Amino acid sequence: MSNLGSSLPDATAAAEKLRIGFVGLGIMGSPMAQNLIKSGYDVTVWNRTKSKCDPLINLGAKYKPSPQEVAACCDVTFAMLADPESALDVATGENGAASGLSPGKGYVDVSTVDGATSKLISARIKDTGALFLEAPVSGSKKPAEDGQLIFLTAGDKALYERVAPLLDIMGKSKFYLGEVGNGAAMKLVVNMIMGSMMASFSEGLLLSEKVGLDPSILVQVVSQGAISAPMYSLKGPSMIQSLYPTAFPLKHQQKDLRLALGLAESVSQPTPIAAAANELYKVAKSHGLSDHDFSAVIESLKSKLPHSKTE
Repeated sequence: MSNLGSSLPDATAAAEKLRIGFVGLGIMGSPMAQNLIKSGYDVTVWNRTKSKCDPLINLGAKYKPSPQEVAACCDVTFAMLADPESALDVATGENGAASGLSPGKGYVDVSTVDGATSKLISARIKDTGALFLEAPVSGSKKPAEDGQLIFLTAGDKALYERVAPLLDIMGKSKFYLGEVGNGAAMKLVVNMIMGSMMASFSEGLLLSEKVGLDPSILVQVVSQGAISAPMYSLKGPSMIQSLYPTAFPLKHQQKDLRLALGLAESVSQPTPIAAAANELYKVAKSHGLSDHDFSAVIESLKSKLPHSKTE
């Protein structure tokens, strides 16, 4: 299908024309796909653990047993994988999506990967004659559920324009950043800043408590000043209670810091704050906090770390 819905008057018309694939149904992928289904789109799903597909199948999604088969039966396939290795394997590995692509189809990778991986995926997708767009997202579980993500896209402009109605359903804003690699780079810079912010915030919460201040009042003070950030108001109260319900897994934050530090190294840009923050996330991971929310990094700064299994 060469005209993937460009010139469609509305989302309803798009739903009649476009068949959407979605591979990778974790914390982010599942609510993103769910929003497309609820908007009336014909969605076909795949996930390594098939049980994660069941709630979407119950909402009306179709299922295929491999990324290749999803891509083969859909006009546009979205991929949301946990790391560069998974993203590359699902796109280009055995029974990968690329095997099911052909001219006129599109592949949109919304995973957070490094630029080199994104370029590898792009080259393999383009070899099939299909179009490619990298579109990592800024936002975690709740924004994904609410359709409030920010898409940082790069690659084929024609595909960007064709999937714009889909991005508008899943997100609140979208940026087109040019050639493949730019979307990945922007996402890594954003998450590098976020990881450092959370580490610094953790230091402040613990210091305030140790000198006899009420950390909950610190959260209020911070939220009303120039350094206010929604993340502080959202995460602070639960962090004070040592609760870390997972919206963005700590292991993914550390992975993004690692990739961002690699990006900085490639252009000889000093990033000492991010490097220090990365060490704190590594300590937290070593104490079994990988699958907790990234705000659990605060535990790595406490004198007595929780006793939990080491990964």
